[in-house]
Amino acid sequence: MAKINGNEIRPGMVIEYQDTLWVSVKTMAVKPGKGPAYNQVELKNLIDGRKLNNRFGSDERVERARLEQKDFTYLYKQGEALVFMDKDTYEQLELQEGFVGERAAFLQDGMEVTLEMHDERPISIRLPDQVTLQVVEADPVVKGQTAASSYKPAILDNGLRVMVPPFITTGERVIVDTNEVTYIRRAE
Repeated sequence: MAKINGNEIRPGMVIEYQDTLWVSVKTMAVKPGKGPAYNQVELKNLIDGRKLNNRFGSDERVERARLEQKDFTYLYKQGEALVFMDKDTYEQLELQEGFVGERAAFLQDGMEVTLEMHDERPISIRLPDQVTLQVVEADPVVKGQTAASSYKPAILDNGLRVMVPPFITTGERVIVDTNEVTYIRRAE
């Protein structure tokens, strides 16, 4: 790991501070009228989710953590655990559903994901930005509605509810953004 000055911390950086890992959410360089300049940093704990606001002076040194990115394949759900396989070593890894959060609904058998690891411990997971899902329930088209201005609710085969344009019907496949949980377009 490399040591960096406190004023070099930028949003998205992962640092080791107070013997744990933190990700920088927001930073603001402050130059007061009196006293030295400092970097006001909002940190989020990668282990337990706590937040912390801290001032780092230019003379303060912190460890910048290096996260290893590994590719995994999602295999199946077993109780509350999700089972992934390392694409290089074929070793299986179980993660609790809460680690992935509400986006676990987007996981599909064989889906490729990227895990960020620190000392062989998973820190975060990145799913594909878009997935294709089937509409299992959608309200019928109401005469007089225009496609540009109105959306209707639809339930997808993974149980999620999204707003779709009125021309989307039950049985159609749609592409959904996994980060925003929003409809993007019809699937080909």
